[in-house]
Amino acid sequence: MNPLVAQLNQNIQTGNEHVYQMLSLLGKEIYFPKEGILSQSAEAGKLAKKYNATIGIATEGSGPMHLQVIQEKLSAYSPKDLYPYAPPAGKPELRSVWRDKMLKENPSLAGKSFSLPVVTNALTHGLSIVADLFTDEGDAVIYPDKNWENYELTFGIRRHARLVNYPLFTEDHRFNSEGLREALLAQKEYGKAIVVLNFPNNPTGYTPGAEEGKAIVAAIQEAAEAGINVVVVTDDAYFGLFFEDSLHESLFGQLAGLHPRILPVKVDGATKEEYVWGFRVGFITFASENQDVLNALEQKTLGIIRATISSGPHPSQTFVLEALKSPDFEQQKKEKFQIMKGRANKVKALLDSGKYKDVWSYYPFNSGYFMCLKLNGLSAERLRIHLLEQYGVGTIALGEHDLRIAFSCIEEEYLEDLYDIVYRGAQDLLNA
Repeated sequence: MNPLVAQLNQNIQTGNEHVYQMLSLLGKEIYFPKEGILSQSAEAGKLAKKYNATIGIATEGSGPMHLQVIQEKLSAYSPKDLYPYAPPAGKPELRSVWRDKMLKENPSLAGKSFSLPVVTNALTHGLSIVADLFTDEGDAVIYPDKNWENYELTFGIRRHARLVNYPLFTEDHRFNSEGLREALLAQKEYGKAIVVLNFPNNPTGYTPGAEEGKAIVAAIQEAAEAGINVVVVTDDAYFGLFFEDSLHESLFGQLAGLHPRILPVKVDGATKEEYVWGFRVGFITFASENQDVLNALEQKTLGIIRATISSGPHPSQTFVLEALKSPDFEQQKKEKFQIMKGRANKVKALLDSGKYKDVWSYYPFNSGYFMCLKLNGLSAERLRIHLLEQYGVGTIALGEHDLRIAFSCIEEEYLEDLYDIVYRGAQDLLNA
């Protein structure tokens, strides 16, 4: 075993034996080389004052070589902030600014012990890192029946996890914390579970209220007290898009420091929050009372990054950092939030008007990009195809009777026409 691996594992075991038990075989074996090309290049960057012939980029004059046809389109930025490799953990200032943002937006994190966020290639990459670090074949990964389909690929196909689903909603349309509790306690014989919490939820656009949040945390705590090691992943892809009286913070804050057998992991990013989907800038953050555990988990995360993508794109990290530092950022983001809230409110008003009630009901939504219709006796896939072929309208069929509609990408003035068309298409099939 590489001495670095042995030291990292020892630090985790000494700091929190339960966290060590949560690691997958890969998680236990991975490390970030201290004596490799990157570390030697970093050392040369500080000390090689005459010639630095280490890292694999080309230079010209005093900066990185580049093509003018590219730089002329990016002239607002210095070449040094665009063309060289970004550090595997991401731009240091971006990591620091994002941590400050997390503290500002999540007051429950005040006084809690958590790591400096590591930059990922957006949220899917962050979830993939979690899967690699903590999931072995047969480990239970628990998330609700209404979910983002990529969880199956990330945890099920890539890591051969045992996927455990529970109904998202109770009969009175509240978050099913009892279902989560039962799914967790069923893992007692295995002693380990990975829980994925995704709020606002994709596909339903639902975020629990404060009391529901307490019940979720209580269920996880009960599992820990029953001897189950629980990795809790808060997939906060749509964080901040809270339109009604729901939780307005990530549950990461309430989970941090809750119990030695609970390891909270926050996966978030600029992707959806700052409307920069193609920039692919995300973050992964760990919470632990022990600093050695946090440092070791960061080093293992960097090992995964080094072994897969090496480092994230530098230009998009620079773009996001400069945006976050801009004095206009908050106001511009607030303006976009109001547009999104207006669309959500418009959809809810349409659905509550009663004009469509003979064809569908809808699942609760109060946040995010999406909402889901629950069709009455009609195949969602049949309706999806019919809408596409006969009306040129695209929707997403989920399961037998659920149809997801992204109001995020439809201007408010066209929403009524959209839902009228969906209704008309449903009537076509019901009356055929």
